[in-house]
Amino acid sequence: MSFSSNVKSELLHCFGEEEHCDLLELTAILNLCGQIIENENKICIKVQTENVVVARKTFTLIKKNFMIECSITVRRNSQLKKNRIYILTAGGNKSKSEMLELLRKCGADICNSEGQRFVPAQNSLFYDFCCKKAYIRGAFLASGSINDPEKTYHMEFVSPTENFGLRLMDVINSFGIESKCIQRKEHFVVYIKDGEQISDLLNIMGAHVSLMEFENIRILKDMRNNVNRKVNCETANLNKTVNAAVKQIEDIEFIRDNYGLSYLPPALYATAVARLEFPEASLKELGEKMSPHVGKSGINHRLHKISEIAKELMKGMG
Repeated sequence: MSFSSNVKSELLHCFGEEEHCDLLELTAILNLCGQIIENENKICIKVQTENVVVARKTFTLIKKNFMIECSITVRRNSQLKKNRIYILTAGGNKSKSEMLELLRKCGADICNSEGQRFVPAQNSLFYDFCCKKAYIRGAFLASGSINDPEKTYHMEFVSPTENFGLRLMDVINSFGIESKCIQRKEHFVVYIKDGEQISDLLNIMGAHVSLMEFENIRILKDMRNNVNRKVNCETANLNKTVNAAVKQIEDIEFIRDNYGLSYLPPALYATAVARLEFPEASLKELGEKMSPHVGKSGINHRLHKISEIAKELMKGMG
């Protein structure tokens, strides 16, 4: 199973603190992958999904809150033979007005038998943190996905309309998370790319086991990245030291072969002899091998002077 599937399987057993939290979670599922149709005599709720977890959670929420008949039909996707499509249908005339009132209060998308849509109500329950958490949980179950954290940090929710996408973005951002909404073909996608914020959202939804797994992977990735950075830095410094030493030896050998090292002043002569004797030593190590000891900056200054002398002598030779 993918990491995203594991998160959804965990959320299957996570329910809100109050009845209205369950209603908000159900509303998010219905708005993003379902349909509510009001007929004259009854109300029909239909959810179509390829994820059995979503179908089971929707079935539980409907039975728990409305006590109406539900049925689940399973058929194969004609385009993707391996995928099953779960069609959940619930309906009846029992407490129709009460159901509609509750669903409208939660901001559900409702249409009549002719397909005309009612404008979703502005939901005052979104001011409660527990309801916001439930709505985000339902949205993730219905249309959310999260990449394998071993590869990259990316979490997204796909919305059929801009209205629901912007509403979901506002709910997520109310927790101090910086989600963004973009249009992708005919859908609107709310996404988060920051690993720490994805971790916070997993905690908000109630996926605590997945949160621990996500954090463990994040810690290991950070450790590997830190080790790689240190190795790269040390390698770069080593290459820089080796290249500098090679150039210094070339300059000293030029002076030795053409003019003799005695051409150099005593301090530079001693430094040149030490560099030829210890070609792989760093500046600090080279200074410690001399008698008396010379500091790193002092050795660097002397080698720089030797390079300048070699450069001038090369010019003089044409």
